[in-house]
Amino acid sequence: MSVLANHGWRVTEVNAALEALAHAAGLPVHSTGHGEDATVERGAARLGLEAEPAAVQIHDIPTLLERAGPAILRIVGDDGDDRIIALLRGGRRGSVLVGPHGVARVPIAELISVVGRPLVAPAAAAIDALLDKTRIEPRRRERARAGLLRERLAARQISGIWLVRLPTTSALRDQLRAAGVLRGIGVVVAAHAAQYVLAILGWWTIGGAALEGRIDRGWLCAWALLLLTLVPLRLVELLAQGRIATVGASVVKRRLLEGALRLHPEEMRAEGAGQLLGRTLEANTVETLASSRGVSAVMAFIDLMVAMTVLALGAAPLLPVIALTLWVVSSVFLAVQYTRRRRVWTDARLGLTHDLVERMVGHRTRVAQEPRERWHETDDRELTQYLADSRALDRSGTWLTILAPAGFVLVGIASLVPALVSATAKTSALAVSLGGVLLGARAIKQLALGSRDLATFAIAWRRVRLLFASGGRTDLLGSADRASPSNSHDVDPDAAVLSAQGLVFRYRGTGDPVLRGCDLRIGPRDRILLEGPSGGGKSTLAQVIAGIGVPESGTVLVNGLDRHTTGPVEWRRRIAFVPQFHENHVISATFAFNLLMGRAWPPAPEDLTRAEEICRELGLGRLLDTMPAGLQQSVGETGWQLSHGERSRVYIARALLQSPTLVVLDESFAALDPETLQRALACVTRRADALIVVAHP
Repeated sequence: MSVLANHGWRVTEVNAALEALAHAAGLPVHSTGHGEDATVERGAARLGLEAEPAAVQIHDIPTLLERAGPAILRIVGDDGDDRIIALLRGGRRGSVLVGPHGVARVPIAELISVVGRPLVAPAAAAIDALLDKTRIEPRRRERARAGLLRERLAARQISGIWLVRLPTTSALRDQLRAAGVLRGIGVVVAAHAAQYVLAILGWWTIGGAALEGRIDRGWLCAWALLLLTLVPLRLVELLAQGRIATVGASVVKRRLLEGALRLHPEEMRAEGAGQLLGRTLEANTVETLASSRGVSAVMAFIDLMVAMTVLALGAAPLLPVIALTLWVVSSVFLAVQYTRRRRVWTDARLGLTHDLVERMVGHRTRVAQEPRERWHETDDRELTQYLADSRALDRSGTWLTILAPAGFVLVGIASLVPALVSATAKTSALAVSLGGVLLGARAIKQLALGSRDLATFAIAWRRVRLLFASGGRTDLLGSADRASPSNSHDVDPDAAVLSAQGLVFRYRGTGDPVLRGCDLRIGPRDRILLEGPSGGGKSTLAQVIAGIGVPESGTVLVNGLDRHTTGPVEWRRRIAFVPQFHENHVISATFAFNLLMGRAWPPAPEDLTRAEEICRELGLGRLLDTMPAGLQQSVGETGWQLSHGERSRVYIARALLQSPTLVVLDESFAALDPETLQRALACVTRRADALIVVAHP
């Protein structure tokens, strides 16, 4: 096909195709060399990019090709060999491809036929053979053929599509530039400034003609044309703002979600459910303000500059300019006051949210232990304070957004009194000054609204900046993980499974160390029982071994290698950690997914067989026989409900199925009866290469 022949890359050129695509799309790349055997994902990772696989149904291909880009398509050629197509951007008029010889546009219908050919060609041949036997007349044959193709291919999916983009760990500025947000902000600012220029020209045209008594059809037509020109500029501004809101919200949301997933457990350990809910609510506020109304502050500065310029061109410009300057300073002072009261009100609101959630969780304990007459004492006191803070915030907001703009109209007109009583002032200059006062009032209103949004954003940012900073971390998915497969580091058979020396660890870097000078060595087939009183540091040591906690000093080696050498992913593959029950979860998915989420997905038949064997060894055979779909039964919040003991054994099976070098169980047998405990312990000791069990004495 011409598309593959002229614009396709060989599979061995995937790195060159990715680099050419990234440069054409304006994505910042950091090349670390090429490999002939690289996959698309690994090739993108070498360039500091992210390639997300996408599988779409065949009838969704036109929509994908119109909207996707940059993307990589892997297509089977006429000679049976695969080819790579680098899609820069789509569109109804055609798709822009980056080929070995440069950038070119091809008809989208031609690209659709090339992408769908591997599925359509075999089905079309079978349908043609069937239609030949039916002897349908040619006029109806094409309609029947199209209908049969649609029916046969309705549920078929096309793979071999990767969406190329910057990872969420890259700089936010690069992500916004790649998404076109910065360009959109420039369009908004330019359109807004152009509207001001045209509005002033129109006002000057009709005002000058009216004051000089020479209004005619020509002046009216010129004024009308200037006003009509404002319409497309306003439309361009609104469209650009809408795109900024949509794309910017997507970028911020991805970064916040990635940050939530990358938070360290110790960063959330001291927070309750209500505080986490409040952090989530503030994250939504940051997303909204950063995307939809984040340009308002820029608009306020443009409005102020225009108002100052108009006042400077009017009659007696000194007093009006001084009045506008002083009023802007007063508005800034009001904005600072509003920010302080908004912060107090937000803290009170989130405090109420936290207390409400915690009291709902501990409702039974409160009813049993707290006297009835004291149930609402704290609630009434907090609500009274919250209402007082709300009234103070409303008063401050009224002064800032309503009285400040309206007050400048009076002050501005008062500053024009000396010019009005002066006999030398021109009527046209007075009209310009009056217009400048109105523009100044509008600028102050825009400044007030922008200050209010910035205050809300800054207060919400305090709550979510940890999430945002966490989203830029690379310690959980470093270059070592991306550049090498899971078996890239050879295991030294003579080395200990795990060795730790001189471990010192303290939470949040303050207080007395929980671990101090801790040494540990575990050899192959060792079984370690770690006992001690509550708060003695057993779980902390288990977390440090698993790589969840980072020690202040000391070393931890697995098979003679530290975590920096193996990379986080390989470390987690070698050490399977089962945390305490309240820190582990059953996902709303199939039973098989909950068991095999630590392995490659979808699972191989032997993985499912091994999962069932381990489950029956752990005493979950009756559960499997009871569930209608067996391993494919949906479990979790919306599916089959598992008991406390069943969940504990699912967590153990999940760890064993990872085939790790070391299994660490933190109080995983606490919910089991003696008979089930003996059965589960026998399974674990038989299947684990090395084992650490944390338990109370």
